Amino acid sequence: MDGVDAWLQAIAASPWALPAMALLVFADAFLVVIPGEAAVTAFGALAVAHGTPPLAAVILVAGAAAFAGDLGCYLVGRLVGVERWAWMRGPRVSAALDWARARLERNAAVVLFTARFVPFARLAVNLAAGAARVNPARYLGVAALAALAWAAYQAVIGAVVAALVPGGPVVAVVVSIVVAVGIGVGIDLVLARRAKRRAAARS
Repeated sequence: MDGVDAWLQAIAASPWALPAMALLVFADAFLVVIPGEAAVTAFGALAVAHGTPPLAAVILVAGAAAFAGDLGCYLVGRLVGVERWAWMRGPRVSAALDWARARLERNAAVVLFTARFVPFARLAVNLAAGAARVNPARYLGVAALAALAWAAYQAVIGAVVAALVPGGPVVAVVVSIVVAVGIGVGIDLVLARRAKRRAAARS
């Protein structure tokens, strides 16, 4: 355990720590299998357990990277469209894009903000927002606020777990990631159930 603790401390103190986290968060906007949430949560835990990197820096860097990734998806949708590549025409992606378009027409600001907290939804919503030509000024404002709120949420989960759970940095990092993933899975399940109920009510 001491060896793992020393390894985590070395990672936290590395000048490459925050850039590496930022890269994961940026990639997570395009590839939902990238553990962007877990990285931010882990660094939030390390910020409290080791005092480095500073929690504020974790939140700001993660927020900037999340915003850049979401903006990249928006630009792909706006400049390329949502049917250019084969993966965009797959049944799951097509259904997600249709869902995103319908909701963007009703309340774009709320959908853009809340989608940042749901991995697959944020990809679909940002692509659809670009394809639908959502006003860039409006998009930038909402996307920036959502990215910062998401980063704070993920980092604070790690920080709170590190402050409350005994056992040192290793336990704090592991437990905080499990808690963050559990919350994310719970949100996905709730949204899936709501979607099924609405579909059943319409049929």
